[in-house]
Amino acid sequence: MAGAVVRHYLTTCFMDSETTKCKISYALHSHTRSLPLFHNKYETRRVVALMNGCEGDPKLPIGSIETRTLTAVPSPSKAMERLDVAIRDLKCNTPPLTSGILRLQVPIEEQIEAIEWLHAQHDNLPRCFFSGRRSRANGNGSNLLMDIGNGNGDTSFTHNLVGAAGVGSAVFFQQLHPFSYHDWRSIKRFLSAKCPLIRAYGAIRFDATANISPEWKAFGSFYFMVPQVEFDELEGSSMLAITIAWDNALSWTWDEAIHSLETTMQQIASVVVKLKKEASGEPILSKTHVPNKTHWDLAVKKALQEINTSSSQLVKVVLARSSRILTATNIDPIASLACLQVEGEDAYQFCLQPPNGPAFVGNTPERLFHRKWLSISSEALAATRARGESSDLDLQLEHDLLSSPKDHLEFTVVRENIQNKLESVCDRVVVEPKKTVRKLPRIQHLYAQLTGNLRREDDEFEILSSLHPTPAVCGLPKEAARLFISETEMFDRGMYAGPVGWFGGGESEFAVGIRSALVEKVS
Repeated sequence: MAGAVVRHYLTTCFMDSETTKCKISYALHSHTRSLPLFHNKYETRRVVALMNGCEGDPKLPIGSIETRTLTAVPSPSKAMERLDVAIRDLKCNTPPLTSGILRLQVPIEEQIEAIEWLHAQHDNLPRCFFSGRRSRANGNGSNLLMDIGNGNGDTSFTHNLVGAAGVGSAVFFQQLHPFSYHDWRSIKRFLSAKCPLIRAYGAIRFDATANISPEWKAFGSFYFMVPQVEFDELEGSSMLAITIAWDNALSWTWDEAIHSLETTMQQIASVVVKLKKEASGEPILSKTHVPNKTHWDLAVKKALQEINTSSSQLVKVVLARSSRILTATNIDPIASLACLQVEGEDAYQFCLQPPNGPAFVGNTPERLFHRKWLSISSEALAATRARGESSDLDLQLEHDLLSSPKDHLEFTVVRENIQNKLESVCDRVVVEPKKTVRKLPRIQHLYAQLTGNLRREDDEFEILSSLHPTPAVCGLPKEAARLFISETEMFDRGMYAGPVGWFGGGESEFAVGIRSALVEKVS
């Protein structure tokens, strides 16, 4: 009997100050009860030899980084035909350079949802999906891209990018050691501000020092991929693109890259069917929590005792619980994610699935940071109330959230921590609004936006390393909380609560991988 395993999590935070102790508990995965269950279309996954960009020398520049925009077409099938012809031409024109990355993109004169295109593709290829927050609630909406150029500075084709989906990897980046500056430079080596849509999508573990459990093994300590075939959903149109990356020094030649792309293209479906974004009612065979109720209560007691110990540095710690759900049939993670989009307009949606691995999917409202050139923004999001069933009740809950000393303390700790981290690498940091309420479909949080200007582009790695993990998913001080979590929790968080997003040449964006699940097939 085929089935699927879904792992998702609950977190509880405990904190202390000189005068106040508080306990706040909330579900980070309130959506998982509505996950639709589907049979996956394909049952096998296979390993393909590909290029790991982390094995190269980040100090050596790539020979060529280029984007070419072809003539617009009316449909995905016409775009496939155009790209097939382009690949045949490329086979006859081997470049003289020993390394490079080339993107060919075909605009499509129709807006098609990227997640629907991804759902039509084989699930035996590595794949990724990322969409920005679609609404502009609180003046804080997110667009993935403003200017789409052709690689030589021409940005006449300008649209907002709604979401991006990719299959296959032109180049991937993965190691078992913690994500380092060397790894960041290895990724940036393949990117250029002149080619803004050549991006590396991926995620980083919550705690790279912890042992990797079997279910997270395929991800390593981090996993990023530049898709071989990518579908970009734009406002009012779409785009289908292919990317070829090669580096003779990594034993991955132009000919090998072209052959790998051809193999992937043979599996690409050009017919996209509208998805029914509705939950189905397939039965759940079993549900297991780690830790169970007894061990959870012990962990809570241990956390409070540690915080109350006068010699302890620990001020706040955020514990998690893993839920393992076994279903009778396979779960389609892409259909599940599409279902979450219906009620997650003010959230990031993501999916990351490495070769022969499970799918990490989520619907998170929390931005870690967004960088465009040297401008950077982050958010403080903390403290929680439910949404009211009526407007009056909703306003009452909002007022309670804004006036609660306990919630104000939790929120202020998060906001000041992020502000201090930004000030270490920025010339000036602005906090506006300093405190307001951000309303999501089911819950509402205290919220602040922080913006600044990095002193240099390399500070992007520093801000990623310092902001993660945030006090909202780890605690304070960060290292003391991380150690307590490592010693107390009985499971591997993996990429849960870690950074998930993308690096680009002049722009990058990362969310916090909460309200998420790991979906894998079982036989």
